Amino acid sequence: MSVHEAITKHTRKQNAHLEQFLKLEEQREQAIDEAVRLCAEGRPFSVETINAITGEINAHATQGISPTRVYVTPAMIEDFVRRSK
Repeated sequence: MSVHEAITKHTRKQNAHLEQFLKLEEQREQAIDEAVRLCAEGRPFSVETINAITGEINAHATQGISPTRVYVTPAMIEDFVRRSK
C-alpha cells in the first residue's frame, strides 16, 4: 500500500468516526432539549435517554478522535431551566 493510499484510508476512517459522533451528538442534544422543555413546563422528565446516548458517545470516543460527554443529572436540567428564566 502506498503512503497516499494509507493516508486516504486513515482519513476516511477518521471522517466516518466523526460523522457517527455528530449523529450521536445530535440525538443527545434533542434528548436534552426535550428534558428541558418538560422541566420548564413543570412536567416529569427523565435523563435516562440523555445518559444512554452519552454512554454510546463515550464508548465511541474510545475508538477514535471524538470527544467524550458528561452524564447529565436531573439537577443539571433543573438548574439550567431556573437560570434560563
